[in-house]
Amino acid sequence: MILTTAKCMIACALTSDPKVKKVNQLTKMHWRIAVALHCMFFLNCLLITSEGVPIDIDKTKIEPHAEEEKPETQDTGLYYDHYLREVIDLLETDSHFREKLQNADIEEIKNGKLNKELDFVSHHVRTKLDELKRQEVARLRMLIKAKMDADQDIGIDHQALLKRFEHVNHQNPHTFESKDLDLLIKTATRDLENYDKEHHDEFKRYEMMKEHERREHLKTLDEEKRKEEEARYEEMKKKHEDHPKVNHPGSQDQLKEVWEETDGLDPSDFNPKTFFQLHDTNGDSFLDEQELEALFTKELEKVYDPKNEEDDMIEMEEERLRMREHVMNEVDVNKDRLITMEEFLTATEKKEFLEPDSWETLDQQQLFTEEELKEYERHIAEQEAELKQRENDLHQQREELQKQQEELQAQKTELKQVVEQMEMKKTQQVLPPGGPNGELQFHPPGEQSVVNAELHHQEDNPALKPVQELQKDLPKGAEQSQLHS
Repeated sequence: MILTTAKCMIACALTSDPKVKKVNQLTKMHWRIAVALHCMFFLNCLLITSEGVPIDIDKTKIEPHAEEEKPETQDTGLYYDHYLREVIDLLETDSHFREKLQNADIEEIKNGKLNKELDFVSHHVRTKLDELKRQEVARLRMLIKAKMDADQDIGIDHQALLKRFEHVNHQNPHTFESKDLDLLIKTATRDLENYDKEHHDEFKRYEMMKEHERREHLKTLDEEKRKEEEARYEEMKKKHEDHPKVNHPGSQDQLKEVWEETDGLDPSDFNPKTFFQLHDTNGDSFLDEQELEALFTKELEKVYDPKNEEDDMIEMEEERLRMREHVMNEVDVNKDRLITMEEFLTATEKKEFLEPDSWETLDQQQLFTEEELKEYERHIAEQEAELKQRENDLHQQREELQKQQEELQAQKTELKQVVEQMEMKKTQQVLPPGGPNGELQFHPPGEQSVVNAELHHQEDNPALKPVQELQKDLPKGAEQSQLHS
């Protein structure tokens, strides 16, 4: 499905210039505005590693670098990530637009006020933006053509498919206008906001599929084996639920545990400001989603072990996502998906940080109802019936094609036989008779058949044979006169 993954396909092209020790006010504003465009670091939750934070470097004692470093950009996984990153990078090369971007707030960007500033961008930048858009439209058309070739569906409406890519204005495929920037911002904002919800929905379908397959497997067993399988399932479920207490994500207890076990520091010396600096691994003075999720590794290890059969690593990543969402909702005041030092320190003063409620893990929650499972199974049954019908249709088409192939082969064999007979008749044609001096005598096609008939008649007539034998002994002249008389 995914993916989709698909898999299937926004930008993190941030050009802020933070120093390791301190970020100036201008850079902070630039980060906030750029993040409002949702060109931020976005983690693919299924590919998160469980690496710990290095403990051999104390960032609080590091001297500022002489040269400013640009934070590493991250791919959000959205299919137009590269396009948006290039657009943002190019716009920030224009001094006028960069100044407006730094002075704008989040609402002005979302409402489209910043799009009007595109008219004042230099001609050189606008020309490059036009080229970027033409390349993106060409890329989308190639994707559509590849899909059409794969599906072999001649009836697909090319333009209708192209309109589904909402981050580009298809009415004008040649130049980059203010509407293009507006569509790019709104589409990116919507897609990032819906990303977590789509992930939760996908995980829910995954859990229902597991239960569906388990029940279907039980139907294939006899009574005794079914009881054994049910007992084994309950035992594994109980083993999974038997784990140490999980601290509330983002609470003092949870962060102190990271401070002690991951950072190797004395828990009595816990300092929120130092903790923030230690786990700001890229030194940009923000905790992004990836850095935040890394803080939950120790808690997740209490519940999930890849060596245990009863522990599902897909569930572990869903748990990590839930923890990150919870902390972001509690700490990220301006909802820009980044946590500043100020936001972090403010959160550590709240009651929820000092005296948090207990955290319910996935095994303590009902992920779906029986009605939802039945609806899902009905949907699965419809899909299976549709696939079965398609299989039957393909099988029938295959038989028809095979029959046509056999008929063509028979026609080919018959045609080959006809050609061979014609060639044989050509080789059996009689040569024309020779003249008195051995020369070939030409006869028209109609006369040739008469001559051949006469020759056959002479050969078959016994009365003419003596004459023929006498003619052989006569001289040539006498033979000619005899024949003349």
